[in-house]
Amino acid sequence: MTLSPDLVQTLTPLPVLIPMLAAAVTLVGGRRPRFQRAVTIAALAAGLTVSVVLLYLADRDGISSLQVGGWESPIGITLVVDRLSAIMLVVSYVVLLAVMGFAVGQGIHDGNERQPVSIFLPTYLALAAGISNAFLAGDLFNLFVGFEVLLAASFVLLTLGGSADRVRAGVSYVMVSMVSSLIFLIGIALAYGATGTLNMAQMALRLDDVPNGTRMAIYGVLLVAFGIKAAVFPLSTWLPDSYPTAPAPVTAVFAGLLTKVGVYAIIRAHTLLFPQGELDDVLLVCGLLTMIIGILGAIAQSDIKRLLSFTLVSHIGYMVFGIALSTQQGLSGAIYYVAHHIIVQTTLFLVVGLIERQAGSSSLRRLGGLAAASPVLAIVFLVPALNLGGIPPFSGFIGKIALLQAGAAHPSVLSWVLVAGGTITSLLTLYVVARVWTKAFWRARADAPEGDLADISPSALIDESEADIAYVDREDVGKMPALMLVPTFALVAVGIALTVFAGQIIAVTDRAATDLQDRSIYIDAVLGPNYSEQPAGNSGPPAESTEQATATGGDR
Repeated sequence: MTLSPDLVQTLTPLPVLIPMLAAAVTLVGGRRPRFQRAVTIAALAAGLTVSVVLLYLADRDGISSLQVGGWESPIGITLVVDRLSAIMLVVSYVVLLAVMGFAVGQGIHDGNERQPVSIFLPTYLALAAGISNAFLAGDLFNLFVGFEVLLAASFVLLTLGGSADRVRAGVSYVMVSMVSSLIFLIGIALAYGATGTLNMAQMALRLDDVPNGTRMAIYGVLLVAFGIKAAVFPLSTWLPDSYPTAPAPVTAVFAGLLTKVGVYAIIRAHTLLFPQGELDDVLLVCGLLTMIIGILGAIAQSDIKRLLSFTLVSHIGYMVFGIALSTQQGLSGAIYYVAHHIIVQTTLFLVVGLIERQAGSSSLRRLGGLAAASPVLAIVFLVPALNLGGIPPFSGFIGKIALLQAGAAHPSVLSWVLVAGGTITSLLTLYVVARVWTKAFWRARADAPEGDLADISPSALIDESEADIAYVDREDVGKMPALMLVPTFALVAVGIALTVFAGQIIAVTDRAATDLQDRSIYIDAVLGPNYSEQPAGNSGPPAESTEQATATGGDR
């Protein structure tokens, strides 16, 4: 069945509108937690359904674009759906829905005192809207708006509960994010000053006429802004101190999604606006350092949340590696690895929440015997942990092999250095997750250096600073509600599906990478195939009347 272009345009803004409207509804129903939860789950499920349809249409028909408010491109706000943005939307909504299921289970078990639903749910929906807006944005300023919605929502979620550690981490996070936003604004101003437009398709054409030095300066500023958001070394030091203090659902969705929005922005800028590859070597070096330094930081940690935060930073390096190769194979591998890492990293942070439930702590110095105490928990940790470590045949192994093959096929010596660095990082990642397994799951609890402290209330300690930041009240220890287990198992199943259907998924990422390398497909879909470019300083309408491409750009 062929869907009409009008239906395609109707669906395009829905991933943003549905969660935003649902956030307003949940605010109105703030005194009815059950109603709020039902609206939130329904909105996220609807967003996932729409995203799946958009991915199907983008893969079948090619790129589509929508001019919001009926303004002709490139004047108005443009929303663009291509294979890359549709893949990101689908994976994001899978994670958002699963984490919300986990959070609802936690909230039902704990009561609203621990997790103020009237605040959490609308903010979570606003976060979903900001993520979707960033993926669909067809102009730099709308991308900036998406980032700012993320910043506002994430600050509220990060400080939920108001503990000193969370507020301290939240302030640090906001300060770093504000610096990143300021740098992004400077980059937008420079790009607009050089090209006279904010529409990325039109900017891509006009940047070709900008002097090389100016173009590289604009690209460098944008890379710094996006690199902070993606936690690329040396701009990643903020992340391990910010994420571990948040509640388990918040940490999971942050770790899975927020840095990938920055990675997405790097991909879009690298392939559409600056495809010349002048800074590829810089990106390769940053990718290598991100891998190695991130995983060395993970080895030094004794708290599982901080350990996973460092592995998160480390594996961003793989994505940067694939992007910097500037080849179809490298981009395809990077896109597949982004999808894999979103699912696996989110799953592992949810598992840490379950570990806290079972044992009262996430510190390796206090854990032991979990495999015997809870075989279910052992399984739900082991599968994504092996996946993260890149053990065959899991998707982590498939993604890394794709990236390493792309690096080996690249003619530069630096790419071979990245191949070696990626291999070492993969082995060290396996060592890190094996260390967690042996200490938290395999050894006896009595052999843990502080095994007797995991169940003790902080008030019983002389120095409250000794209390673990991931502490769970004693009456909750040993209890894992089914409503928290089911979403975690669902994400484990999605991770396995990435392996089972790897061939079909990589076929889609191959087509997405091919589209990205031929930027004329994107430009024609947004501006129209007959668009006549004006000089860079002229922001008025084109000299020739053209048909705007508001439906599909088509495959070539």
